[in-house]
Order: sequence, then structure tokens, then C-alpha cells
Amino acid sequence: MGYDLDSKIKEDMYELCKDLFPICRSITGNGVRETLSILNQVIDENIKIYEISSGTQVFDWRVPKEWNIKEAYIENSRGQRIIDFQNNNLHVVGYSTPVDKIVDLQELKSIVYTQPDQPDAIPYITSYYKERYGFCMSQNQFNSLLEDNYHIVIDSELKNGSLTYGEIIIPGDTKEEVFLSTYICHPSMANNELSGPVVATYLAKWLKSLKKRRYTYRIIFIPETIGAITYLSKNLKYLKEHIIAGFNLSCVGDNRTFSYVESRYGNTMADKVAKNVLGFYYPDYKSYSFLKRGSDERQYNAPGVDLPVCAICRSKYAEYPEYHTSKDDLQVISQEGLFGAYEVYQQCILVLENNYKYKMNVLCEPQLGKRGLYPTISQKGTYNEVKAMTDFIAYADGSNDVIDISNIIGVPVKDLLVVIKMLKQAELLMRCN
Repeated sequence: MGYDLDSKIKEDMYELCKDLFPICRSITGNGVRETLSILNQVIDENIKIYEISSGTQVFDWRVPKEWNIKEAYIENSRGQRIIDFQNNNLHVVGYSTPVDKIVDLQELKSIVYTQPDQPDAIPYITSYYKERYGFCMSQNQFNSLLEDNYHIVIDSELKNGSLTYGEIIIPGDTKEEVFLSTYICHPSMANNELSGPVVATYLAKWLKSLKKRRYTYRIIFIPETIGAITYLSKNLKYLKEHIIAGFNLSCVGDNRTFSYVESRYGNTMADKVAKNVLGFYYPDYKSYSFLKRGSDERQYNAPGVDLPVCAICRSKYAEYPEYHTSKDDLQVISQEGLFGAYEVYQQCILVLENNYKYKMNVLCEPQLGKRGLYPTISQKGTYNEVKAMTDFIAYADGSNDVIDISNIIGVPVKDLLVVIKMLKQAELLMRCN
């Protein structure tokens, strides 16, 4: 039964990525709205949608104009389209202003961007805060351009509109919150874009299915950077008072190793959980200091904001060759990669949900045997059967939480939960918080 369910989740997550991949997303516009609408259907209409007007002051920034695009292409003098936005939406510089004109080869080359070190890849290029237009193509295609007159067309619109983001709040027994943030703003890049929202969506479905939740869960789907800044400008006071741990979900779809990007000082509850879970289940994970930050953990850790947020990725953004190019396609991600990230975040949440401090009810070492917790015949090797329990008892002094003890004795929290249950049933253990 469990295997069948897991297999279906794997398949469904990958299929959702396939459905979302063709949509042209940016930091504003209908691509974001369409994506949120599809995710909302998956989560049973639980995403609350917000529209923030262009020009709204958000800390030191302003919400930009809204951008939408219908089509774009370059034609040679024979009417042959050498690139077409309909074939790959990375062919247009994000936020390009409209244009319809004839240009010579020299002028064309001045508005075309390539990735010379990856000659067969189309780069991802944007210009959000300076109005311009431009195209992107592979270096190989750029090198093959002939002397000619070219018809360049970008049918786009840049006007006052709004920035769109989505939010889900799943209530728990307390108002203390766990925060999950992921971004929706990239056109047709599978790992760097779609993996985060898709994994977050299925985590939301799983969280909703739990019969009991200690914490309240806040999950947001935002455009990167300006979306995080906008969200913080509207919610910072509440977030600072209620969030106990948070994670930025980005690049979680490939089948390579895991990566962890620490918070500004690496000492939050989120850092503690991430290092514990990854250390036990993926000990080959790569650890990056905050100096290697690059996604929305920048905003959540900014001085004065100081939210307890770190990031768990698979291959970290900017650290894998397909990043920010057309090579970051559906072949980069996999069912196993997406599901592995989903499981890691599940474990992080379960660790948080069960991370209490405990203290023994008896002085000195308790007699486990009379309670059926220790072999009644002592023989070489019998102690090994209960070592996790006795080690847990040794550090259950009310000063250590479960993660602390897990780290000290080298036993995953998941396994310690069985020990805790047995000790509580024997009335040997009391919770301190």
C-alpha cells in the first residue's frame, strides 16, 4: 500500500512539472497566475491569491510594471524564422519591451545574448528594472548568422498591473509556525524553477492529511527576490513573532546529491534540523555558508529581518551546469529526485514536530528489565539491543532536545521516537516543554 502511494506521488509530481514547463513565467504576469491556478487545483483550492499593485513601495523597492508576452521571433529576408518564442520561451530577454522593425546583422548581434561557454545552450537573461528588448540564442546559432536584413518582433506589454503571489496557511495546535517558501518566476527551467513549487505543493497536501499538527504551516509561492521583499513588507512583524523555523525550497528535482545553504549565522532551529536530517540520510550532502547564498534566503536573513530560514536543495542553484540555460529541462529532474526532496522535507517537519526536551522520572539508572525494556538474561551482546535507549536516558536531563540527543548518540530522530514512546509508556519519561 505505502509503496503504491509513494509511486503515485512520484509520478504525479513529475507529471505536474511536465504540465507547468511550457508556461512562460516572469516576476509578474499571467504566467504566474496560470501556474498558481494549476497548483491550486492540486491542493484543492487552498491557495489564497494576492495581487499587489505596480508602484507599491516595499521597503527600498517598488513593485514593477506587469509584463506579458504573446509572441516573439526573428525572421531572415526570406521569411524563415530563425528563432521563435513559441519553440522556447527563453529566446526572449525577460521583460523585453515591444519591438517590430527591420535590422541589419550588426544591429541584430547587439541585441542577442548567448552563453559562450555552453555553445549549444540558450541562456536565461532578464532586464527587470531597465527597459530594453533582446533575444537569446545558442552561441552556435549566433556564429551561423549571415549578412542579411532581419525582421525582429516582440509582441509584449509592459504596463501598470500587479505582482501576484500565493499563500497557504495550514493550522496546527499552536500559533508557532514553520515557514516554507518557494518561487514562481522562471520560464521553462525544470530544476531551478518547477521543482520547488511542485515539491511544496505535495508537502502541503501531506500536511493537510495529518490528523494532528503541533505547528501551523505557512507555505508561500512568490516571484523570487521582489516577491519575498513584498511578502516581508506585508507580514514581517507577524513572521518575526511566530516563525520558529523556515526553509527556502529551490532546485530540488535532480537526482544528484543534496545541498544545504545555512542561515546568516548558521545557528537557527532550521539549520539544526537540516544538518541533522541530511547528516543521517544523505551524509555526502554539500554544505554552503551564507556567503554562497543566492535565492530568497537572502531576504529572510537580511539584518533586521532575521528569520530562522535556511535552504535545502539538491544541486544548488549556480552549482550545476544546466543552471539558467535551456539545458535545465525535464531531463535534468526525475521522479526519484523530486520524491527524495519531498521525503527530506517530510523528515525535517517530523523532527520539528517531535523536538521536545525530556527528563527522566527516576534518579540514577532506571531498572529497565522489570519494565520489559531490557533482556532478563545478561550475555555478551545483549546490551547492544537497548543501547539507543540507554544512551537516550543518559542525556535526557531536561537540557537537551531530541535533536541534541540524536546528534550526541548518533541515532536518527525517527528511531528515537520509538524509544521515547516506550519510555513514556513505562512512565519513566516526562516532557519538559
